[in-house]
Amino acid sequence: MELPSLGLGTMGIDDPDAIGSAIDLGYRHLDTAQIYDNESVVGDGITASGVDREELVVATKLWIDQLDDVRESTEASLDRLGLDSVELLYIHRPKGEYEPSSTLPAMESLREDGLIDAIGVSNFELPDIDRFEEVLGRPPAANQVEYHPLFQPEDRLEHAREHGYPLVSYSPLSGGEVSSVDAVVEVADRHGIAPEQASLAWLLAKGIHPIPKASSRTHQQSNWAALDVELTKEDVDAIDGVEREHELYPE
Repeated sequence: MELPSLGLGTMGIDDPDAIGSAIDLGYRHLDTAQIYDNESVVGDGITASGVDREELVVATKLWIDQLDDVRESTEASLDRLGLDSVELLYIHRPKGEYEPSSTLPAMESLREDGLIDAIGVSNFELPDIDRFEEVLGRPPAANQVEYHPLFQPEDRLEHAREHGYPLVSYSPLSGGEVSSVDAVVEVADRHGIAPEQASLAWLLAKGIHPIPKASSRTHQQSNWAALDVELTKEDVDAIDGVEREHELYPE
């Protein structure tokens, strides 16, 4: 699946104007989820923006208690979003009511009926992805995982590269901790940018698609500016080598 390099994570955003602001700045990948309880906020922001629907990649996620009733749950999400379809529908976690042999064919039927364009997975480890491929005969359209300087699941990145699907990074700013990571700060200082921009530029340089959450236009603009940052191999290697580890959302 072709995804914009940088997207907007919306967890915690409760104002449609924040969605409209991001779209106005150029964001075209908007990521929400049932559990965020803001699909209607995202939908209202999209409607108010006036942007051509075909320009946007909208993603939402089925929560773990909805995976045995995929069609009805997805239709409810589309109703909240005010959309006829979404480009990407994720399984939020391979837990709860998730049963690959039934959940995945049900999602495939949604794709065949035009309610979704593609099926993604979130927080999947390699055995989960292997099972996905066994059932549907292809890799997922995307895998969304926690990935930032303080948590680097390289096995997921390598698998995505080998199988040709995008890896999407949530919490790409380490929950606000990147400004205390020495390697990130040093890279930022060399380029005259903020540590947050250095973290995003590092992910982009690795071919990862970060979706930082930002409510204010100022932060949205700052994050967007990371697209213009070109890091050296030495910069990337320095952040790759961070030894301190902090997983924000462990299982």
